[in-house]
Amino acid sequence: MGLLRSALLISFFSFIYTEEWNTHEYMIREHSLVKPYQGLGTSIPYWDFLGSTIVTNNYIRLTADVQSLRGAIWNKVQCYLRNWEMHIQFKVHGHGKDLFGDGFAFWYVKEPMQEGDVFGSKDFFTGLAVIMDTYSNHNGPHNHGHPYISAMINNGTLHYDHDRDGTHTQLSSGCVSKFRNLEHDTYVSIKYVHDTLTVSTDIDNRQIFKECFTVAGVKLPLGYFLGVSAATGDLSDAHDIISLKMYDLSTPR
Repeated sequence: MGLLRSALLISFFSFIYTEEWNTHEYMIREHSLVKPYQGLGTSIPYWDFLGSTIVTNNYIRLTADVQSLRGAIWNKVQCYLRNWEMHIQFKVHGHGKDLFGDGFAFWYVKEPMQEGDVFGSKDFFTGLAVIMDTYSNHNGPHNHGHPYISAMINNGTLHYDHDRDGTHTQLSSGCVSKFRNLEHDTYVSIKYVHDTLTVSTDIDNRQIFKECFTVAGVKLPLGYFLGVSAATGDLSDAHDIISLKMYDLSTPR
């Protein structure tokens, strides 16, 4: 029982280690977004936009530091990679010192391009959300600070409860990540290999990813869509995406 307990703890609860960036895998152009953001007018090949999103030469702003905005960017191409890693370079910043929000989320879902109440995207979604939540809505005792990174798997029947910060539907323990208002580049990595989801961050300007959490036994169908969305409410922040880089990690078992 001791060995089984240890294995379960390693598989399902968060722990921290460092990993140098893997730059040797193949970046998939149709699932990636890098500067220069080439396109006609406000369009970018392979990508669609929703809501308050604006494109500049240096970043894609999902929301400005203004109340009650929703913005999103969605990949037009279904993803059929079995093992993959997404690197998101982002910047969350604003004038608020103690009060700010709400955050942004990465999506791998069946139904793209649907605006909604979960960080700018659809509730009762089907697929995976990795949530970077910058404001605590939880009125009761809270076991973590913010910003907080967590993940949720949904089959279309679960509601993301903002009042509880999604704690009752999150996959495992997440992690606090103080990525807001930093002067240097900030990154999050979402890796899915052999049914194991690992989320890591590089917010210390060291080009080394620090693990936030890992969860085994995550089953994601092929052919879903990738996206990133953000929202502000009574509080606000600017949520900028600088790049999205998708790597093919397909390897034989």
